[in-house]
Amino acid sequence: MGSGKADEIKLVVAEHGAQCVIFDQALGPAQQRNLERHLGVEVLDRTALILEIFAARARSHEGKLQVELARLQYLSTRLVRRWSHLERQRGGVGLRGGPGETQIELDKRMIVVRIKAVKERLDKVKRQRGTQRKARERQGTFRVSLVGYTNAGKSTLFNTLVKAQAYAANQLFATLDTTTRQMYLEDAQRSISLSDTVGFIRDLPHTLVDAFQATLQEAADADLLLHVVDAASPVWLEQLREVQRVLHEIGAGDVPQVLVFNKLDAIAPDQMPRLPGDLYEIEPGRVVPRWFVSARTGEGLGALRQTIAEAALAQARSEGPDRSDPRFDPDRGDADFEVDDTTPERVETLLTPPVA
Repeated sequence: MGSGKADEIKLVVAEHGAQCVIFDQALGPAQQRNLERHLGVEVLDRTALILEIFAARARSHEGKLQVELARLQYLSTRLVRRWSHLERQRGGVGLRGGPGETQIELDKRMIVVRIKAVKERLDKVKRQRGTQRKARERQGTFRVSLVGYTNAGKSTLFNTLVKAQAYAANQLFATLDTTTRQMYLEDAQRSISLSDTVGFIRDLPHTLVDAFQATLQEAADADLLLHVVDAASPVWLEQLREVQRVLHEIGAGDVPQVLVFNKLDAIAPDQMPRLPGDLYEIEPGRVVPRWFVSARTGEGLGALRQTIAEAALAQARSEGPDRSDPRFDPDRGDADFEVDDTTPERVETLLTPPVA
């Protein structure tokens, strides 16, 4: 950005009495400092804005720790003498003594110490989540995770499927904390675990991906991903591709997927899909099932539940007998697990790994 554009922005700030200027891109520490001095107001870049939203949304202890870690990592690169108190101090007693630590060095040291402490606490959370996942694995629980772009309706779909009351709102990053509930599938005669995870966004900062590793691990360890897409969004294809990119980044790119095109009730009548579901090439050489649903009205959810049940049955068939949930059928005991041979062949497509 040249000085002419900066002067133009300064005029707009003065005209509207703005107290903050937000740039939809990453700014370097020196750029941010110089713009604040020139404009005379606070300047935030894309990463800082996302962090502010995350800080406002975090509710659980884990979520607050993850946001704090991301903010500290971001702040550690921003100590570039933006404040007048970052001047050299003098060491020694009285008026004698050599130069001591600068305030910027003290701040950096305190941030490093705090980052270390937060990481240690998050490692403990990660171990606890790992213990919970291992327990579900021992029980043979089929694990399903909801993933997708932020504000695609994941939490609303989660609440509808498991009859829960998780927080859902028409806002960015309404969900930061992973919520897991049991879901009973009549078609499969067994229960599965369904997890609602944090939403993704374009140009998601790497500091956030690193900080939320414990939460995002739920998606990487899932047996099936329900990739929720806002079907009413004019940029749904770009959002879908961005989610795929992040999934590969966190190690969940090869997990079987079902595309769930949500918000069918918000689509214009002339743009409604001709079929309730089809197959979609999500990546070159990789085709997955796609269903059009409305989490708000419940339309299309029956077919989605059946697809999840078929995937759970296919896994049970591949792993052998005794994979049913005896809590829902006590008469079965240790009887062999029987699978209907008429299971649709599209389940095989669902469980086929992507072509390299």
